[in-house]
Amino acid sequence: MRVSRLFGKTLRDDPSEAEFVSHKLMVKAGFISQVSSGIYSYLPLAWRSLRKIENIIREEMDRIGAQELRLSALQPRELYDESGRTEVFGNDLLTLEDRRGRPLVIAPTHEEVLTNIVKANVSSYKDLPKVLYQIQTKFRDEPRPRGGLIRVREFDMKDAYSFDVDESGLEDTYRSVIAAYERIYSRCGLEVIMVEADSGAMGGGGSHEFIALADSGEDTVLICSDCGYAANAEKAIFLKSELTNGSQKPLKEIHTPNIKTINQLANYAGIEIQQTLKSVFYMVDGELAVAVIRGDLDINEVKLKNAVNASDIRLAESSEVRNAGLLPGFASPIGQDDLRIIADDSVESSINLVAGANREDYHVLNSNYDRDFSAEVITDISLAKDGYSCSVCESKLYTQRGIELGHVFKLGTKYSASLGAMFLDERDQQHPIIMGSYGIGVGRLLAASIEQKNDDKGMIMSDAIAPYSVWLSALNIEKEEISSEAELLYSELKEEGVEVLFDDREESAGVKFNDADLIGLPVRLVVSLRNLKQCAVEVMSRGTSESKLVHRDDVVDFVKEMIKC
Repeated sequence: MRVSRLFGKTLRDDPSEAEFVSHKLMVKAGFISQVSSGIYSYLPLAWRSLRKIENIIREEMDRIGAQELRLSALQPRELYDESGRTEVFGNDLLTLEDRRGRPLVIAPTHEEVLTNIVKANVSSYKDLPKVLYQIQTKFRDEPRPRGGLIRVREFDMKDAYSFDVDESGLEDTYRSVIAAYERIYSRCGLEVIMVEADSGAMGGGGSHEFIALADSGEDTVLICSDCGYAANAEKAIFLKSELTNGSQKPLKEIHTPNIKTINQLANYAGIEIQQTLKSVFYMVDGELAVAVIRGDLDINEVKLKNAVNASDIRLAESSEVRNAGLLPGFASPIGQDDLRIIADDSVESSINLVAGANREDYHVLNSNYDRDFSAEVITDISLAKDGYSCSVCESKLYTQRGIELGHVFKLGTKYSASLGAMFLDERDQQHPIIMGSYGIGVGRLLAASIEQKNDDKGMIMSDAIAPYSVWLSALNIEKEEISSEAELLYSELKEEGVEVLFDDREESAGVKFNDADLIGLPVRLVVSLRNLKQCAVEVMSRGTSESKLVHRDDVVDFVKEMIKC
């Protein structure tokens, strides 16, 4: 392809709305064009890269015996009503009605529709296992789209679904998909770690995310450098200290004027912050509830939501707390028999905590779980943080930022049972099919690659996913000897199967080099009068910025070796 004919223009200035490096560089390099908030069109350079990513994904999924298909983007909403995910997705679910008034969904994912198809095509254990996948555009009405292709409302995803007869079969399939994912990311030149994750709207019995480590990432992961434990902050667990020394003491009310925060309370009472009890009020599916946790810990709202199987939670407004007859800053679960209470397990392993007295300017000493208050649920609802102790080996956890590139789920029978996808075993006994779900964000993978590999000049693209392998730049192309030599080299490279972007514009060397660095193709070739006098071509690696003069007769073979063509 000649740059003079390439659709899309490079920009000199950074787009004002871009927060992420990948967003800035893809707009400047003419990779993407914004249509609306969270909606982008892929221009030719980006589309070539995305097709390469798709082909790598196809090769690795086919390698494990998965079969590609194509599912409808429009789906009857009743399928989501049956599975219970209409409410789970909430406002993220894009809905519409056809001309006959029938409610439809624009697919955010395809568990329901494919389960229905499998239901019609699988009857016996002999028909299983199966792994089916597609690469398709998905739609979710993301409330806060940002970061270019990182968080969008319309996106391309490879989604795969497995169907097995038992949990052992699911485990084997799950591991084979994980191995395929690891090969995909490696081939795309990405540094990725697998972490334990929350299953979110997909549900099921367990899941893992693949995170591309990047300082700009929206996800926080907790990692133990000693034992290798890694988990998303939404899921991570840690070792909590226990405060069990001594015996339970009787409740004692103390006057605490104008004391409304945990730190103020600990200082006033002359105690450590972990000796306090914190009460945080939430609206859980429209009902006021209180989450109680030890004062040195914070509440993980994802864990809290899962603990009570809620569709929606949010912090309660002060007015909502007061309307229930409670006092923000001085409230506690003590004596609140009519209030929904969810407790972190830290309060069960701690005695004699200082809590609110449920009247203004007063707290109580020596509150104890089970004696002075109880809870509907007591479980881990605490947020893991940097420096906390690993629950596996007791070493310190540390945090890193990253971008979620893929997510794999052990769905179990969540969808097969609700939608009636069954099979007959060897004894003609009927069972729900055991399922798994596996996703990779295609556009997000491209963006993450740019987030991980860039410099102050532009992108540094790996050959596997770069739109072209070589940028051929002819300086002073208006001169006949330069033009003819560059044209000849361009033809020779193409004949050898090398993908070349030929900068044939009558532009200055500075403009050409700036654009070459911005787009960041793996290899740059420079044909110039100075080089031709030495019968050579300048060859530079974008990844290392190393350049050398290569004899003209050897340059094609040299480039092929560089890109392993």
